[in-house]
Amino acid sequence: MTMSRLGIYVHIPFCVGKCPYCDFYSVTSDCEQRERFVRALTDDIKENADKRYIVDSIYFGGGTPTTLSEKQLDSIMKAVNNSFVVSEDVEITIEANPCTVGEISFKGLRSIGFNRISFGVQSCVDDELRALGRLHSFAQAESCVRAACNAGFENISCDLMLGIIGQDIDSLKYSVDTLCSWPITHISAYMLSIEQGTPYDNDAVRSAIASEDMVADMYLYAVNRLNNNGFEQYEISNFCREDKYSRHNMKYWSREDYVGFGPSAHSFRNGKRYYYERDIEKYITDRKSILKIEDAYCNVLEEYVMLSLRTCIGMDISKYIEYGGNEQKVSALSKELVKHGLAENDGSHLKLTPKGFLVSNSIMTELM
Repeated sequence: MTMSRLGIYVHIPFCVGKCPYCDFYSVTSDCEQRERFVRALTDDIKENADKRYIVDSIYFGGGTPTTLSEKQLDSIMKAVNNSFVVSEDVEITIEANPCTVGEISFKGLRSIGFNRISFGVQSCVDDELRALGRLHSFAQAESCVRAACNAGFENISCDLMLGIIGQDIDSLKYSVDTLCSWPITHISAYMLSIEQGTPYDNDAVRSAIASEDMVADMYLYAVNRLNNNGFEQYEISNFCREDKYSRHNMKYWSREDYVGFGPSAHSFRNGKRYYYERDIEKYITDRKSILKIEDAYCNVLEEYVMLSLRTCIGMDISKYIEYGGNEQKVSALSKELVKHGLAENDGSHLKLTPKGFLVSNSIMTELM
Protein backbone atom coordinates (compact mmCIF):
# COMPACT_ATOMS: atom_id res chain seq x y z
CA MET A 1 0.00 0.00 0.00
CA THR A 2 1.32 3.44 -0.94
CA MET A 3 1.67 5.73 2.06
CA SER A 4 0.41 9.31 1.82
CA ARG A 5 2.92 12.17 1.93
CA LEU A 6 3.05 14.67 4.76
CA GLY A 7 4.86 17.95 5.41
CA ILE A 8 5.92 19.18 8.84
CA TYR A 9 6.24 22.85 9.78
CA VAL A 10 8.05 23.87 12.99
CA HIS A 11 7.56 27.46 14.14
CA ILE A 12 10.42 28.89 16.22
CA PRO A 13 8.95 32.14 17.62
CA PHE A 14 12.16 33.92 18.61
CA CYS A 15 13.94 36.91 17.09
CA VAL A 16 16.87 39.05 18.21
CA GLY A 17 14.79 42.09 17.27
CA LYS A 18 11.45 42.60 15.54
CA CYS A 19 11.57 44.04 12.02
CA PRO A 20 9.12 46.97 11.77
CA TYR A 21 7.26 45.53 8.76
CA CYS A 22 6.92 41.95 10.04
CA ASP A 23 3.60 40.44 11.15
CA PHE A 24 4.81 36.88 11.75
CA TYR A 25 4.59 35.77 15.38
CA SER A 26 7.87 36.22 17.24
CA VAL A 27 9.15 37.44 20.59
CA THR A 28 12.48 38.24 22.18
CA SER A 29 13.48 35.72 24.82
CA ASP A 30 16.06 34.52 27.30
CA CYS A 31 17.85 31.18 27.49
CA GLU A 32 15.45 29.78 30.09
CA GLN A 33 12.35 30.48 27.99
CA ARG A 34 13.95 29.01 24.87
CA GLU A 35 14.79 25.81 26.75
CA ARG A 36 11.24 25.53 28.13
CA PHE A 37 9.86 26.07 24.65
CA VAL A 38 12.03 23.36 23.11
CA ARG A 39 10.88 20.88 25.77
CA ALA A 40 7.22 21.73 25.07
CA LEU A 41 7.78 21.56 21.32
CA THR A 42 9.42 18.14 21.41
CA ASP A 43 6.65 16.87 23.70
CA ASP A 44 4.06 18.16 21.21
CA ILE A 45 5.80 16.38 18.33
CA LYS A 46 6.03 13.10 20.27
CA GLU A 47 2.39 13.27 21.38
CA ASN A 48 1.32 13.63 17.75
CA ALA A 49 3.48 10.81 16.41
CA ASP A 50 1.94 9.24 13.32
CA LYS A 51 3.69 6.65 11.17
CA ARG A 52 0.90 6.23 8.65
CA TYR A 53 2.46 8.94 6.45
CA ILE A 54 5.83 9.51 4.82
CA VAL A 55 7.27 12.91 5.67
CA ASP A 56 8.97 14.36 2.59
CA SER A 57 9.37 17.99 3.73
CA ILE A 58 10.28 19.56 7.06
CA TYR A 59 10.41 23.34 7.40
CA PHE A 60 11.78 25.29 10.38
CA GLY A 61 10.39 28.83 10.14
CA GLY A 62 9.79 31.74 12.43
CA GLY A 63 10.77 34.03 13.92
CA THR A 64 14.36 33.04 13.49
CA PRO A 65 15.13 29.33 14.00
CA THR A 66 18.87 30.04 14.19
CA THR A 67 18.35 31.80 17.52
CA LEU A 68 18.28 28.27 18.97
CA SER A 69 21.47 26.34 19.67
CA GLU A 70 22.64 23.39 17.58
CA LYS A 71 21.82 21.10 20.51
CA GLN A 72 18.25 22.43 20.69
CA LEU A 73 17.72 22.15 16.94
CA ASP A 74 19.11 18.62 17.02
CA SER A 75 16.72 17.58 19.80
CA ILE A 76 13.74 18.87 17.78
CA MET A 77 14.92 17.03 14.67
CA LYS A 78 15.38 13.82 16.65
CA ALA A 79 11.82 14.11 17.97
CA VAL A 80 10.55 14.39 14.38
CA ASN A 81 12.61 11.41 13.20
CA ASN A 82 11.44 9.27 16.11
CA SER A 83 7.77 10.22 15.70
CA PHE A 84 7.30 10.05 11.93
CA VAL A 85 8.46 8.01 8.94
CA VAL A 86 10.87 10.39 7.19
CA SER A 87 11.69 9.72 3.55
CA GLU A 88 15.29 9.30 2.45
CA ASP A 89 14.97 12.22 0.02
CA VAL A 90 13.28 14.54 2.53
CA GLU A 91 13.76 18.29 2.02
CA ILE A 92 14.64 19.90 5.39
CA THR A 93 14.69 23.71 5.36
CA ILE A 94 15.80 26.15 8.02
CA GLU A 95 15.25 29.90 7.83
CA ALA A 96 18.19 32.03 8.92
CA ASN A 97 18.99 35.69 9.31
CA PRO A 98 22.60 36.65 8.54
CA CYS A 99 22.95 38.30 11.95
CA THR A 100 21.98 35.18 13.95
CA VAL A 101 24.23 32.44 12.61
CA GLY A 102 27.45 33.51 14.31
CA GLU A 103 27.31 30.86 17.03
CA ILE A 104 25.86 28.13 14.82
CA SER A 105 28.08 26.49 12.25
CA PHE A 106 26.69 25.64 8.85
CA LYS A 107 28.46 22.30 9.04
CA GLY A 108 26.61 21.76 12.32
CA LEU A 109 23.29 22.45 10.62
CA ARG A 110 24.19 19.99 7.87
CA SER A 111 25.08 17.31 10.43
CA ILE A 112 21.67 17.78 12.11
CA GLY A 113 20.05 17.02 8.76
CA PHE A 114 19.21 20.38 7.21
CA ASN A 115 19.78 20.29 3.46
CA ARG A 116 18.09 23.55 2.45
CA ILE A 117 18.60 27.00 3.99
CA SER A 118 16.64 30.20 3.41
CA PHE A 119 18.30 33.53 4.17
CA GLY A 120 16.35 36.73 4.85
CA VAL A 121 18.61 38.92 2.71
CA GLN A 122 15.87 41.36 1.50
CA SER A 123 18.26 43.74 -0.29
CA CYS A 124 21.88 44.04 -1.37
CA VAL A 125 21.92 47.78 -0.56
CA ASP A 126 22.86 48.73 3.00
CA ASP A 127 20.69 51.90 3.06
CA GLU A 128 17.66 49.80 2.13
CA LEU A 129 18.49 47.23 4.80
CA ARG A 130 18.64 50.01 7.39
CA ALA A 131 15.29 51.37 6.16
CA LEU A 132 13.81 47.90 6.76
CA GLY A 133 15.26 47.76 10.28
CA ARG A 134 17.40 44.75 9.39
CA LEU A 135 20.28 43.97 11.74
CA HIS A 136 22.66 42.65 9.07
CA SER A 137 24.70 44.30 6.37
CA PHE A 138 25.02 43.25 2.74
CA ALA A 139 28.56 41.99 3.44
CA GLN A 140 27.27 39.76 6.25
CA ALA A 141 24.58 38.33 4.00
CA GLU A 142 27.03 37.49 1.23
CA SER A 143 29.47 35.96 3.69
CA CYS A 144 26.75 33.72 5.15
CA VAL A 145 25.56 32.51 1.76
CA ARG A 146 29.08 31.60 0.66
CA ALA A 147 29.85 29.94 4.01
CA ALA A 148 26.68 27.84 3.74
CA CYS A 149 27.68 26.80 0.22
CA ASN A 150 31.18 25.86 1.39
CA ALA A 151 29.64 23.79 4.21
CA GLY A 152 27.77 21.65 1.70
CA PHE A 153 24.41 23.37 1.24
CA GLU A 154 23.48 22.86 -2.41
CA ASN A 155 19.95 24.24 -2.04
CA ILE A 156 20.05 27.87 -0.84
CA SER A 157 17.21 30.39 -1.00
CA CYS A 158 17.32 34.15 -0.50
CA ASP A 159 14.45 36.56 0.17
CA LEU A 160 14.26 39.80 -1.80
CA MET A 161 11.85 42.63 -1.00
CA LEU A 162 10.30 45.05 -3.50
CA GLY A 163 9.06 48.54 -2.65
CA ILE A 164 11.51 49.38 0.14
CA ILE A 165 11.87 53.02 1.20
CA GLY A 166 14.48 54.54 -1.12
CA GLN A 167 14.45 51.64 -3.57
CA ASP A 168 14.25 52.32 -7.32
CA ILE A 169 14.63 50.24 -10.47
CA ASP A 170 18.40 50.77 -10.54
CA SER A 171 18.93 49.59 -6.96
CA LEU A 172 16.54 46.68 -7.55
CA LYS A 173 18.55 45.71 -10.63
CA TYR A 174 21.70 45.71 -8.50
CA SER A 175 20.09 43.47 -5.86
CA VAL A 176 18.63 41.04 -8.41
CA ASP A 177 21.86 40.77 -10.42
CA THR A 178 23.92 40.36 -7.25
CA LEU A 179 21.73 37.57 -5.88
CA CYS A 180 21.78 35.84 -9.26
CA SER A 181 25.60 35.83 -9.17
CA TRP A 182 25.63 33.95 -5.86
CA PRO A 183 25.64 30.12 -5.54
CA ILE A 184 21.91 29.94 -4.79
CA THR A 185 19.04 27.98 -6.33
CA HIS A 186 15.95 29.88 -5.17
CA ILE A 187 14.73 33.46 -4.72
CA SER A 188 11.52 34.63 -3.04
CA ALA A 189 10.67 38.17 -4.21
CA TYR A 190 8.01 39.76 -2.04
CA MET A 191 6.26 43.09 -2.48
CA LEU A 192 6.40 45.08 0.76
CA SER A 193 2.98 45.41 2.36
CA ILE A 194 1.99 47.42 5.42
CA GLU A 195 0.52 45.04 7.99
CA GLN A 196 -1.94 46.35 10.56
CA GLY A 197 -0.46 46.84 14.02
CA THR A 198 3.19 46.78 12.94
CA PRO A 199 5.49 49.78 13.48
CA TYR A 200 5.29 50.41 9.71
CA ASP A 201 1.53 50.94 10.05
CA ASN A 202 1.61 54.74 9.93
CA ASP A 203 1.13 57.57 7.42
CA ALA A 204 4.80 58.58 7.40
CA VAL A 205 5.89 55.17 6.16
CA ARG A 206 3.01 54.90 3.69
CA SER A 207 4.04 58.20 2.12
CA ALA A 208 7.71 57.15 1.94
CA ILE A 209 7.43 53.72 0.35
CA ALA A 210 7.08 53.19 -3.38
CA SER A 211 3.67 53.81 -4.96
CA GLU A 212 1.51 50.90 -6.13
CA ASP A 213 2.38 51.68 -9.75
CA MET A 214 6.10 51.76 -8.96
CA VAL A 215 5.92 48.46 -7.05
CA ALA A 216 4.06 46.91 -9.99
CA ASP A 217 6.82 48.10 -12.34
CA MET A 218 9.44 46.69 -9.95
CA TYR A 219 7.66 43.35 -9.82
CA LEU A 220 7.43 42.97 -13.59
CA TYR A 221 11.05 44.07 -13.94
CA ALA A 222 12.19 41.56 -11.30
CA VAL A 223 10.24 38.71 -12.92
CA ASN A 224 11.83 39.41 -16.30
CA ARG A 225 15.33 39.91 -14.88
CA LEU A 226 15.17 36.73 -12.80
CA ASN A 227 13.92 34.70 -15.75
CA ASN A 228 16.78 36.03 -17.87
CA ASN A 229 19.19 34.87 -15.17
CA GLY A 230 17.84 31.33 -15.14
CA PHE A 231 15.37 31.65 -12.25
CA GLU A 232 12.07 30.24 -13.47
CA GLN A 233 8.93 31.61 -11.85
CA TYR A 234 6.72 28.89 -10.37
CA GLU A 235 4.52 30.96 -8.03
CA ILE A 236 3.57 34.63 -7.60
CA SER A 237 6.65 35.40 -5.50
CA ASN A 238 8.93 32.41 -6.02
CA PHE A 239 11.63 31.55 -8.55
CA CYS A 240 14.09 28.68 -8.82
CA ARG A 241 16.97 27.22 -10.79
CA GLU A 242 17.45 23.52 -11.52
CA ASP A 243 13.82 22.77 -10.59
CA LYS A 244 14.67 23.52 -6.94
CA TYR A 245 11.23 24.80 -5.99
CA SER A 246 10.27 24.77 -2.31
CA ARG A 247 8.71 21.36 -1.84
CA HIS A 248 7.19 22.43 1.46
CA ASN A 249 5.53 25.60 0.18
CA MET A 250 4.12 23.69 -2.80
CA LYS A 251 2.18 21.59 -0.28
CA TYR A 252 0.35 24.72 0.85
CA TRP A 253 -0.57 25.73 -2.69
CA SER A 254 -1.52 22.19 -3.75
CA ARG A 255 -3.71 21.46 -0.68
CA GLU A 256 -1.49 18.59 0.43
CA ASP A 257 -1.41 17.50 4.07
CA TYR A 258 0.95 19.19 6.53
CA VAL A 259 1.21 19.44 10.31
CA GLY A 260 2.42 22.51 12.20
CA PHE A 261 4.05 22.63 15.61
CA GLY A 262 4.65 25.76 17.71
CA PRO A 263 2.61 28.88 18.53
CA SER A 264 0.88 30.32 15.41
CA ALA A 265 1.63 27.16 13.38
CA HIS A 266 -1.15 25.98 11.07
CA SER A 267 -2.01 22.44 9.97
CA PHE A 268 -4.09 20.92 7.16
CA ARG A 269 -5.00 17.25 7.36
CA ASN A 270 -7.84 15.26 5.83
CA GLY A 271 -9.53 18.45 4.62
CA LYS A 272 -9.53 20.15 8.04
CA ARG A 273 -7.49 23.18 9.12
CA TYR A 274 -6.37 23.92 12.67
CA TYR A 275 -3.77 26.11 14.33
CA TYR A 276 -2.18 27.20 17.58
CA GLU A 277 -2.90 30.74 18.75
CA ARG A 278 -0.06 33.24 19.11
CA ASP A 279 0.87 32.70 22.76
CA ILE A 280 4.21 31.16 23.61
CA GLU A 281 3.59 30.84 27.36
CA LYS A 282 0.26 29.11 26.81
CA TYR A 283 1.95 26.86 24.26
CA ILE A 284 4.53 25.91 26.87
CA THR A 285 2.12 25.42 29.79
CA ASP A 286 -1.26 24.50 28.28
CA ARG A 287 -1.04 24.15 24.50
CA LYS A 288 -4.35 22.31 24.15
CA SER A 289 -6.13 25.48 25.26
CA ILE A 290 -4.79 27.41 22.26
CA LEU A 291 -5.39 24.73 19.61
CA LYS A 292 -8.21 26.02 17.41
CA ILE A 293 -10.16 24.48 14.54
CA GLU A 294 -10.32 26.72 11.48
CA ASP A 295 -12.62 26.30 8.51
CA ALA A 296 -14.04 23.01 9.75
CA TYR A 297 -16.30 23.12 6.68
CA CYS A 298 -14.04 25.05 4.31
CA ASN A 299 -15.24 26.04 0.87
CA VAL A 300 -13.16 23.75 -1.35
CA LEU A 301 -13.90 25.78 -4.49
CA GLU A 302 -12.72 29.04 -2.92
CA GLU A 303 -9.59 27.39 -1.54
CA TYR A 304 -8.78 25.77 -4.85
CA VAL A 305 -9.17 29.01 -6.79
CA MET A 306 -7.07 31.03 -4.33
CA LEU A 307 -4.26 28.49 -4.07
CA SER A 308 -4.01 27.17 -7.62
CA LEU A 309 -3.96 30.60 -9.27
CA ARG A 310 -0.94 31.54 -7.16
CA THR A 311 1.13 29.01 -9.07
CA CYS A 312 2.39 28.96 -12.63
CA ILE A 313 0.78 25.52 -13.09
CA GLY A 314 -2.49 27.35 -12.74
CA MET A 315 -6.06 26.25 -12.16
CA ASP A 316 -7.28 22.98 -13.63
CA ILE A 317 -10.55 24.05 -15.26
CA SER A 318 -12.10 20.58 -14.94
CA LYS A 319 -11.38 20.60 -11.18
CA TYR A 320 -12.86 24.08 -10.91
CA ILE A 321 -16.09 22.80 -12.45
CA GLU A 322 -15.98 19.59 -10.36
CA TYR A 323 -15.76 21.69 -7.17
CA GLY A 324 -18.86 23.67 -8.15
CA GLY A 325 -17.46 26.42 -10.34
CA ASN A 326 -19.52 27.90 -13.14
CA GLU A 327 -18.40 26.62 -16.55
CA GLN A 328 -19.82 29.59 -18.46
CA LYS A 329 -18.24 32.07 -16.06
CA VAL A 330 -14.74 30.60 -16.29
CA SER A 331 -15.00 30.35 -20.07
CA ALA A 332 -16.06 33.99 -20.51
CA LEU A 333 -13.61 35.37 -17.95
CA SER A 334 -10.77 33.30 -19.40
CA LYS A 335 -11.27 34.85 -22.84
CA GLU A 336 -11.16 38.37 -21.36
CA LEU A 337 -8.06 37.64 -19.30
CA VAL A 338 -6.21 36.15 -22.26
CA LYS A 339 -7.25 39.07 -24.46
CA HIS A 340 -5.71 41.56 -22.01
CA GLY A 341 -2.52 39.58 -21.39
CA LEU A 342 -3.48 38.66 -17.84
CA ALA A 343 -3.68 34.90 -18.32
CA GLU A 344 -3.00 31.96 -20.61
CA ASN A 345 -5.36 29.08 -21.32
CA ASP A 346 -3.91 25.87 -22.75
CA GLY A 347 -7.28 24.16 -22.91
CA SER A 348 -6.99 22.45 -19.54
CA HIS A 349 -5.47 25.07 -17.20
CA LEU A 350 -5.98 28.77 -16.65
CA LYS A 351 -2.61 30.31 -15.75
CA LEU A 352 -2.05 33.90 -14.72
CA THR A 353 0.78 35.87 -16.33
CA PRO A 354 3.01 38.16 -14.23
CA LYS A 355 0.64 41.03 -15.13
CA GLY A 356 -2.24 38.84 -14.01
CA PHE A 357 -0.56 38.05 -10.69
CA LEU A 358 -0.60 41.79 -9.92
CA VAL A 359 -4.42 41.79 -10.01
CA SER A 360 -4.90 38.17 -8.87
CA ASN A 361 -7.18 39.03 -5.94
CA SER A 362 -9.83 40.57 -8.18
CA ILE A 363 -9.57 37.67 -10.65
CA MET A 364 -10.00 35.14 -7.86
CA THR A 365 -13.01 37.02 -6.52
CA GLU A 366 -14.64 36.88 -9.95
CA LEU A 367 -14.16 33.12 -10.14
CA MET A 368 -15.54 32.51 -6.66
